[in-house]
Amino acid sequence: MKLEIEELNKQFDGKSPEDILAYFLPKYGNRIALASSLGLEDQVLTDLILKTDKQARIFTIDTGRLFPETYSLIDKTNMKYGIKIEVYFPKNEPVQKYVLENGINGFYESIDKRKQCCGVRKIEPLLRALSSLDVWICGLRQEQSVTRTGVQAVEWDEANKLIKINPLVHWTEQQVWDYVKANRVPYNVLHDKSFPSIGCQPCTRAVAEGEDVRAGRWWWENPEHKECGLHKR
Repeated sequence: MKLEIEELNKQFDGKSPEDILAYFLPKYGNRIALASSLGLEDQVLTDLILKTDKQARIFTIDTGRLFPETYSLIDKTNMKYGIKIEVYFPKNEPVQKYVLENGINGFYESIDKRKQCCGVRKIEPLLRALSSLDVWICGLRQEQSVTRTGVQAVEWDEANKLIKINPLVHWTEQQVWDYVKANRVPYNVLHDKSFPSIGCQPCTRAVAEGEDVRAGRWWWENPEHKECGLHKR
């Protein structure tokens, strides 16, 4: 598989996101889906994907701690494109157990407790969603953070035994915004309030001018720790 991934990256070197999607979507049909966080990149991918295949699968994870603006965006996206985004929820018993043992906001106390919270609220639902797939589409970009500089357009997800594609891997933030504006893509209004990266409400804050785009995610931790486990580097 490693050789196959290397060949695919050579094949798509310098190619557009549309070229990558046009190859993978018809090839994998119902076994490929966009894992959307409703972030700016994933909204761009939603638009690109549905222009290629109106029946393509798009799913998101509702951790139970999202911003109200994020829920509104799900509705806006469904209405604009005439779709129904698949929503996966965490299982109630692990969440209840975590809160009982660590408190409602125990994730502030340590990296381990924060990752445990991400595990029950995000990772477990993600694994259920991925279990029906051979390929998942992500909005990762190399420019986003120090943990993502090595991201490639096509990767092998060893943990989940499937292909992961990142069509926007080489795009800049400006390119993302230009596409959103040119194509009137619905986006989270929090982006207009200095929230470049939006996750769960207790773990996301606005950033100051000049700060890294992911500085507002888990801001109490060092930059090299700022991943929830969805994308193991």
